[in-house]
Amino acid sequence: MSASERPATAGFPIEDLKSGFLVFLIALPLCLGIALASGFPPVAGVLTAVVGGVVVSFLGSAELTIKGPAAGLIVIAIGAVTELGQGDPVSGYKKALAVGVVAALIQIGFAFFRVATAGVAMSPSVVHGMLAAIGVIIIAKQAHVAMGVKPVSKEPLELLAEIPKSLMHANPEVLLIGGLSLAILFGLPLLRVPWLKKVPSQLVVLLVAVPLGLFFDLGHDHVYRFWGENHHVGPDALVTLPGSILDAIAFPDFSSVTSATSIKYIVMFALVGTIESTLSVIAVDAMDPARKPSNLNRDLLALGIGNLVSASIGGLPMISEIVRSKANVDAGARSRFANFFHGVFLLVFVALAPGLLHHIPLAALAAMLVYTGTRLASPSELGHARSIGTDQLLLFTVTLVVTLATDLLVGVGVGLALKILLHWLRGASPRTLITTRVERQEVGDEVRLVLHGAAAFPTLLRVRSELESVDPSVRRVVIDLGDAKLADHTFLSRVEAMGAELPNATIEIEGLDRMHASSAHPHATRRRVTQ
Repeated sequence: MSASERPATAGFPIEDLKSGFLVFLIALPLCLGIALASGFPPVAGVLTAVVGGVVVSFLGSAELTIKGPAAGLIVIAIGAVTELGQGDPVSGYKKALAVGVVAALIQIGFAFFRVATAGVAMSPSVVHGMLAAIGVIIIAKQAHVAMGVKPVSKEPLELLAEIPKSLMHANPEVLLIGGLSLAILFGLPLLRVPWLKKVPSQLVVLLVAVPLGLFFDLGHDHVYRFWGENHHVGPDALVTLPGSILDAIAFPDFSSVTSATSIKYIVMFALVGTIESTLSVIAVDAMDPARKPSNLNRDLLALGIGNLVSASIGGLPMISEIVRSKANVDAGARSRFANFFHGVFLLVFVALAPGLLHHIPLAALAAMLVYTGTRLASPSELGHARSIGTDQLLLFTVTLVVTLATDLLVGVGVGLALKILLHWLRGASPRTLITTRVERQEVGDEVRLVLHGAAAFPTLLRVRSELESVDPSVRRVVIDLGDAKLADHTFLSRVEAMGAELPNATIEIEGLDRMHASSAHPHATRRRVTQ
């Protein structure tokens, strides 16, 4: 059996059923938390995952990815709800749904015009800088919820600065639930107990937080005294859900969809969602034991259809979510049925037992989001960028800071502009980046791609197109950079990932020894040494 063949499962796909159940346990609290943080009703997150599992599973190409709401889109969603609602969260929510519908149609258009592959050319350092900024914003907002305090500030950096004040005025019972939840999320993976590592930490959080919420009687309004101060708790500290899943359905309000604010968020949803999802699919393909490459444009088409359905009935925008997808692969999933079963489990649970979800404390969900935010904005990301080269550290930091100071589109735009400027300073003008020629030579079972110009991010799309047409009989692909002015980090790292998708061939890069590297990292940007 070749490496490209996925192992067949005889009879009922039991491995996918088990994987789907595990992902369901992880997804349930995260879907609720992401929806709340996005300004959507909590059940909207579950609706999105149900659509992603039940509807999208059999439309897309990326079989092992899990489709659903993602932390990376929280900042865009809450921004749309806040700005479009102008103080009315219900109105903002319905107008944000209209934004989601139009963004989904754009994603469908992207798929037909084969735009998904453009995501491959995005600078990893710019993307990670954007995600780190999103992580910081999530932490800044959700830390206060985990302490039971409503902050005065609105901007991310001001919210971060207000955390010590909120800690001093925290609601003790809420803080205990949020603090224990964080301790479990950070501490459980550190325990060296093999069987315990298989238990989702989010599930353990619920098993601790829900009984604590019942013990503190959060379901009823009351005041309690602690250390000489009065504190109030009540049902507003718990998840609020409609009586049935049908009651959760909401329809878009298109009255403001042509406004400048709506157009801004349409562009953000369409671009950021497409890029995040595409990069997640590529990452999951690399984890797939069968090494079966996905059709990125077909998967984007499925994602666009899923987002269209989700936004039309009150759901959040969805992507191919990397954390749940990795859990799916690690659990032994073999096919798209794992994503399908995860959606079915969510649908059945919300349909039959919505009352159980009402006992989940918001502090526990906020803790999960803070944990997610720390993973996105981990200091190790800064160290990783530095290890690749000072240029990547600069791209990461500038994108992070500008995104925090402005918004996602401006942050990413400035990051990409800076990348082009750095290449120009190294001798590769914007014109060179665009006009690089890829010459293909075939001899026996070897394909040689000779680059004339620059081995940079724009050239990736042409190289990927050439690799997709490589015959299965080819055993060796050589990328010749002897005539290239530079080879950037994006090109080198993505080419390595593309090599993993080739069923029978290996990729070799020639000419790097004649270039000066910005660091010792194998994917560091290199420029030709002038004689």
